[in-house]
Amino acid sequence: MTAYVVTGTDTGIGKTVFAAALTGALRAHYWKPVQSGLDDGADADTVAHLSGCPRAHILPESYRLTEPLSPHRAAELDGLTIDPARLALPAPRPLVVEGAGGVLVPVTRTVTFADIFAQWALPVIVVARTSLGTINHSLLTIEALRARGVAVHGVAYVGHANEDNEATIAAMGGVRRLGRLPILPQLDPASLARAFAAGFDIAAFA
Repeated sequence: MTAYVVTGTDTGIGKTVFAAALTGALRAHYWKPVQSGLDDGADADTVAHLSGCPRAHILPESYRLTEPLSPHRAAELDGLTIDPARLALPAPRPLVVEGAGGVLVPVTRTVTFADIFAQWALPVIVVARTSLGTINHSLLTIEALRARGVAVHGVAYVGHANEDNEATIAAMGGVRRLGRLPILPQLDPASLARAFAAGFDIAAFA
């Protein structure tokens, strides 16, 4: 059954919005194993709203950390140590799993998200912005995943169209160009579903 990890080339690039769109399109379950930062609400709440999926499809996080920091540091400030053994994949399928920030973000002081992805052995979708700097960040992300034997399903872009950047990453990284979500003037479940349907071929995720 279908299961993907959604990661990003950086933080704040639209990864959660893409994860919500994919979750809705697949009518999948969604899981964010580690949530850092709670003041502005959890990513799971955003996905619950934007995906249009039943709330029961939004699985509880293994860790909810107070500060909007790298999980290893946020956990320390909360007096916790993240145990990677608690990050075993949940059973429901289809499943969309969202990481935090980029692939080399520390989960603990010795384990990164890329290390966890390698243990899960799921295909990873890299979410990348389209603007200046994205080629470097995207290719580094792809290299870091492949160095750990992680399968890269493809790259999903978020932002205004940039044909050369998008094509260059796909060609130089040897990855599939899955599609692009534009910047939406009004972000709601209906507009996101329409944008995903227009920008992506759902068969690429079957």
